[in-house]
Amino acid sequence: MIFGIGIDLIEVDRIKRVCDKWGSRFTSRIFTKNELDYCNSKRNRYQSLAGRFAAKEALFKALGTGLNFGMRWKEIEVVNDKLGKPSIVLSGEVASFTDRLGIKEALVSMSHTKQFAVAQVILVK
Repeated sequence: MIFGIGIDLIEVDRIKRVCDKWGSRFTSRIFTKNELDYCNSKRNRYQSLAGRFAAKEALFKALGTGLNFGMRWKEIEVVNDKLGKPSIVLSGEVASFTDRLGIKEALVSMSHTKQFAVAQVILVK
């Protein structure tokens, strides 16, 4: 049973500008070390960062909560399997909240161009 669906679209240049302005003050607040390692290994790291940012936003939209109830950005981690398929790993308050709601899985799909990144999350009970 589907609990919620969220989608987010972001300009890659917006992430680049924020990274240029705030550097690690921004990235260390939003992304896990694993996410940063993955994105930094890519030719255009900003596209990968934007995709992950969009996935986190889409998850909050699917929950219908936004960034509330003590939840943190880094409690949502986007990981890729050996073939590149993305999935979401939850921790902390986000994991506790989804457990209380009976959510069993967070499905994610992401894509990007030079200019935009998009992500969709479907929460399954």
